[in-house]
Amino acid sequence: MTIRNLEYAVSPRSVAVIGASERVGSVGRVVFDNIVSGGFEGDVWPVNPKHSQVIGHRCYQRVADLPGVPDLAVIVTPPETVPGIVLDLAGKGTRAAVVITAGLNRENGLRQAMLDAAKPSLMRIIGPNTVGLMIPPAKLNASFAHMAAQPGNIALISQSGAIATSLIDWAAENDVGFSRIISLGDMADVDVGDCLDMLAGDFHTRAIVMYLETIPNARKFMSAARAAARLKPVIAIKPGRHEQAAKAAATHTGALSGADRVVEAALRRAGVLRVKDLAELLDAAETIGRYSPLERARVGIVTNGGGAGVLAVDKLVERRVELAMLSPPTIEQLNRVLPTTWSHANPVDIVGDAAPQRYRAALEAVAADPGTDVILVMNCPTGLGSSAEVARKVAELGDEGEIGGKPLLACWLGGHTAQEGRRILTEAGIPSFDTPEDTATAASYLSEWSRAQQSLLRAPSCRTEGQVTGRASAHAIFRQVAAEGRRMLTEPEAKAAIAAYGIAVPETIVARSVPEVARAAVRLLENSGRLVVKLLSRVVSHKSDIGGVVLDIASAEEAVKAAESIETRMRSQASGAKLDGYTVQAMVVRRHAQELILGMNLDPMFGPVILFGAGGTAVEAVSDTAIALPPLDDVLAGDLIDNTRIGRLLAGYRDHEPANRGAILAALNGLSQMIVDFPCLVALDINPLLADAKGVIALDARIEIDPGRVDEAAPNPALAIRPYPSGWGRDLVSDDMSFHIRPIMPSDFSLYPAFLAKISPDDLRLRFLSPRRNFPDQMLKRLTQLDYDRDIAFVVIEESTGALAGIGRLSCDPDHRTGEYALLVRSDLQSHGLGWALLKLIIDYAKAERISRIEGTILNENRKMLTMCREFGFAVAHHPSEPGLSLASLEVSLDRSIS
Repeated sequence: MTIRNLEYAVSPRSVAVIGASERVGSVGRVVFDNIVSGGFEGDVWPVNPKHSQVIGHRCYQRVADLPGVPDLAVIVTPPETVPGIVLDLAGKGTRAAVVITAGLNRENGLRQAMLDAAKPSLMRIIGPNTVGLMIPPAKLNASFAHMAAQPGNIALISQSGAIATSLIDWAAENDVGFSRIISLGDMADVDVGDCLDMLAGDFHTRAIVMYLETIPNARKFMSAARAAARLKPVIAIKPGRHEQAAKAAATHTGALSGADRVVEAALRRAGVLRVKDLAELLDAAETIGRYSPLERARVGIVTNGGGAGVLAVDKLVERRVELAMLSPPTIEQLNRVLPTTWSHANPVDIVGDAAPQRYRAALEAVAADPGTDVILVMNCPTGLGSSAEVARKVAELGDEGEIGGKPLLACWLGGHTAQEGRRILTEAGIPSFDTPEDTATAASYLSEWSRAQQSLLRAPSCRTEGQVTGRASAHAIFRQVAAEGRRMLTEPEAKAAIAAYGIAVPETIVARSVPEVARAAVRLLENSGRLVVKLLSRVVSHKSDIGGVVLDIASAEEAVKAAESIETRMRSQASGAKLDGYTVQAMVVRRHAQELILGMNLDPMFGPVILFGAGGTAVEAVSDTAIALPPLDDVLAGDLIDNTRIGRLLAGYRDHEPANRGAILAALNGLSQMIVDFPCLVALDINPLLADAKGVIALDARIEIDPGRVDEAAPNPALAIRPYPSGWGRDLVSDDMSFHIRPIMPSDFSLYPAFLAKISPDDLRLRFLSPRRNFPDQMLKRLTQLDYDRDIAFVVIEESTGALAGIGRLSCDPDHRTGEYALLVRSDLQSHGLGWALLKLIIDYAKAERISRIEGTILNENRKMLTMCREFGFAVAHHPSEPGLSLASLEVSLDRSIS
């Protein structure tokens, strides 16, 4: 249900504590005392049949006796009583409850009974088995934590009560405050995705931090995380970074795609910064919450101590942060203002006797360098200068934590001597840290978060909607395998399936006997200098492990001997395995080619994942691979390549030409599309995939399927990110002009500038409800990089020119019940019925997606839009809170048909 009724939990005007108690040391006493002593200004009602009063407050015997409807209920009663209490609260009209009680689980049926009691009234349940809920700005501490949190603008979501209370304690020590603290407990109802959706639109919250142990609904989580991360920093910590992969997997991909690597890929795709430990969690929120994402994060360092600079550089390198290369003009400027003994490089060591004015000159020069993006300034105490005076000079330069528009991070080393300097810097809004390592780590937060944001908002450089798809051919292969009751495809079957998706494979002949091997060899040797003979078996997955591959065969006689030796080895090393024959293929020799692996595996949490990296027989020992969530496009596939060491080799070195990157991207996109098309895919390896300047070719492939799912329709419902909604394309002919309407793609970013240039200022005002001419690139990327699970936009493309002619958009609430629509048609094409076609398609889409209501906010003077809405059956009324605006709404019937 996402955010429905959660406002009653985070903004309650009244709270009832069911199980409040006078007994000292009881949970009911601690919770009630925390609420009362915290200063909550709303009504607080204790409920307990054993008491007439609790801490001076009248105590009610039953929920029904309460003098009003509590917005929020806190339940601390025995587990067997909870379902009945929830039923009573729902009957009273309560819409949110925090169930602190433990012991409600699936096994005893109490968890489901509680949910059944809450369902008819859509009452939301936080918990059970939770520490509780804190809303510091409202002075509400509805928990049994040992202390209250300070008010602030960081929201905390925690799946561990112990971690939540530990962070509260740590934050108090470091003067960090919170807007909301939600301990989720067992997440019977409200989960991480719900909280992210709520906090994304919460104006009290500037940044969100999460402690995650599990993610129960991956698609909802990804949609919510991506929506929140577009608006404010989201930082997560998740334990289990070194969990062992399952070595008994049927494919190399299964062995290499450990659960934690998938989590890493998912968080990166969602634009979330992942940190390693609790100490970093709030530090990261405090740091990145001050700044906007950076295109790059090249760090320039100014210090009066060379050793401090070296320590910072070591940490930056360890955390994969770029060190800025100062330009020759900057070096010349520094030569003019610094002693001749300065370091003449970055870090800029301005020598131990540096006075405040020297700091100023160095900082101004480094900040002005076009190759720097983040500035670190450090001070080591000496008897030659005052650390406090230097801090005052730096504070004069700083502007809300920036210098020259670039983030400025400070490190004043030392104990008592540094305290005054740190205070001065902090009051000036400049983040201050105790050690060079801490300061460098803070810079790494900016770098890593900026990279995550780029992954979230990038637009691909070229289109991929026309990529090869051979669903019918692959489907026929999978059906035949399933009909035989098999899960593993043979090598020829697997190669035929990937070839259907545009991945090149060598010519292969299946030989059922040794004589057939000889005949196949004769035929292939007519055009090939060497051959390969391989074992063909429905049950042996890794042929090389039992000597089932023989290379470099030059004659039919050698091919026969190879087949006979394969059979001998199989019978001795894999007794019981059935020999189904042999495959004979031309041996592909590419002297400078790199061996790659492409693969997919099913993660229990996030569903299908894609693996790319260095391949060959030593793939698991080398372990140079990267993980991504499908679907991919050219940009995301390119990121996957660049996240491996072999990716640098593919770019070329010495006498090796660069590999054909486009062919590798096409192979990754083809694999991604196969995953989208087939829910039956369980595991897949293409290893090795040879890549060089000529292109790519798959020498071996193995695929495992679920036979019971081969006929399931696309798109694959197990994908954590909903793929491009193909099937919604429409053609339109109007007044001898042809148009094509389809869902928007990230690559449509490039069409926007020319489109907007042909929109009149008045039409822009009518669309955006106020004058507008400036459309920054980041805004355009957000308009084209959609989460198709929540939003849709349809573009109208002029067939003759490929230009953008119009856009219709439907943005849904997280509950997927109501969508807000908007239309914009090029001013010179407004007489061709494009607006009508777009609105009709939006309504049809809402019907298919079971969105029950469409709304639009329209200026009263926009007569054409208001008339069209009425013709479609929208109810039009004056906006209840905005003069000059109308609200058009349509209840979408599932049997509605628009002609």
